[in-house]
Amino acid sequence: MTKIRAAIVGYGNLGKSVEKLIAQQPDMELVGIFSRRETLDTETPVFNVADAEKHTEDIDLLFLCMGSATDIPEQAPGFAAFACTVDTYDNHRDVPRHRRVMDEAARAAGNVSVVSTGWDPGMFSINRVYGAAMLAANHQQHTFWGPGLSQGHSDALRRISGVQKAVQYTLPSEEALEKARRGEAAGLTGKQTHQRHCYVVAPESEHERIEDEIRTMADYFVGYEVEVNFIDEATFDAEHNGMPHGGHVITTGDTGGFNHTVEYILKLERNPDFTASSQIAFGRAAYRLKEQGQTGAFTVLEVAPYLLSPEPLEDLVSRDV
Repeated sequence: MTKIRAAIVGYGNLGKSVEKLIAQQPDMELVGIFSRRETLDTETPVFNVADAEKHTEDIDLLFLCMGSATDIPEQAPGFAAFACTVDTYDNHRDVPRHRRVMDEAARAAGNVSVVSTGWDPGMFSINRVYGAAMLAANHQQHTFWGPGLSQGHSDALRRISGVQKAVQYTLPSEEALEKARRGEAAGLTGKQTHQRHCYVVAPESEHERIEDEIRTMADYFVGYEVEVNFIDEATFDAEHNGMPHGGHVITTGDTGGFNHTVEYILKLERNPDFTASSQIAFGRAAYRLKEQGQTGAFTVLEVAPYLLSPEPLEDLVSRDV
């Protein structure tokens, strides 16, 4: 079996999870990690990210394990110019623009980029479409996130000047969950059914400014019920090192007097590991799409399920259809 030669850009929590999980894939091998740091605590070869293009001949696929706040929008198109890429860009509102930019870069280079491949956007995106399509005539649909830590929102917090450490937890309303299951949540928005709880380590003199920047951050916190807690570093290290997450996509519909509920649930003990698992699967698809002669950018909605699996299509059809 010819193995997909993969490399990682960025070595935070997600990059470390991708590294760990690539070692478990039967059809992939990790050839290097690109980082701004000169040394990393890993046995994988490490290269300066500024030199990534020099390694084009050795790489089939780049896993872009960078933050969504600024790194992916600014840097991802450059990587698509010389390799197939897969990212976990999670700014829902901006995904159409990101897809257009990546499509232009990937097409010009003859590559494939699969964008926004985490669990939301990502797996939840697929299940929203499935649920709405099955009950297309008359349905309600709601997505609930948490309880859990949001990597993208936590990264956005840490980008604020003066913030030393920070995490953000998303919590759904239990009352709203039950209403959604009964088909009685019409009109409720995500901002009305969730809270965002922030835990931040920062100098006391900066608290007021930082809290104002959090509450006024477009696309991340504006419009939500936001709780900002400033804590000391010892408390942060003791209480906020876990990475759980999850959520629900609930679709209800009426097929002429008969009610149906489709609910997709994720319970993730470690968010970066599941996000990495999704990213790796869609990375495999990116490689296969290029092998089929495709170019450009794709969302998870445009990728056939069989392209995600390391198993042959014939085996999947025999067992799962």
